[in-house]
Amino acid sequence: MYTDDFIRRTVEDYADMITRIAFQNVKNHCDAEDIMQEVFVRLMRGPEFKDESHKKAWLIRVTLNLCKNWNSTYWNRNTVPLEAVLREAEAADARESVPEELWELPPSYRSTLYLYYYEGYSVPEIAQIFGRSKNTISSWLTRARRQLKTLILEGQA
Repeated sequence: MYTDDFIRRTVEDYADMITRIAFQNVKNHCDAEDIMQEVFVRLMRGPEFKDESHKKAWLIRVTLNLCKNWNSTYWNRNTVPLEAVLREAEAADARESVPEELWELPPSYRSTLYLYYYEGYSVPEIAQIFGRSKNTISSWLTRARRQLKTLILEGQA
C-alpha cells in the first residue's frame, strides 16, 4: 500500500505526461483526463517499483493499455459526446504544435514517435514498455517516419 505522499508526488510528477499520452491516443481531452484518473486509481493497487524509471514505464504502459481498451469499445468508436466536441476547441491549442498528419498514423507508430522524440526514451526502453523487441520498435520508428513524410508531402501538393 502506498502512502498519500507517494501518490501525491506521483500525480504531480506524471499527470501531465499521462494526459498528453492519453490525448494523443483518444483525441479527446475529457476522455484523456478520465484515462489519467484511472491510471492513478490502478497505481493505488499497483505493484512495487524497483526505481523511478520502472514506475514511469509502468504508468506509460497502463496509459497505453487503457487507451487501447477505450478505442476498442463500440460506444467510443461510434459516438462523440457533446462535452467532447466543446472541449476539442480548448484542446486545439495542444494539437496545433503537432502536425495534423501525425494523427493519421496508427496508434502504435504515433505512441512510439511520441515516446522517442517527446519523452526522450531510447529504442530499448520503448521496447520494454511495449513488450516488443528492439527490432520491432526500430521498424515502427522507420515506418512512422516514412509514413509521416509521405503524408506531409501529400498535404503540400
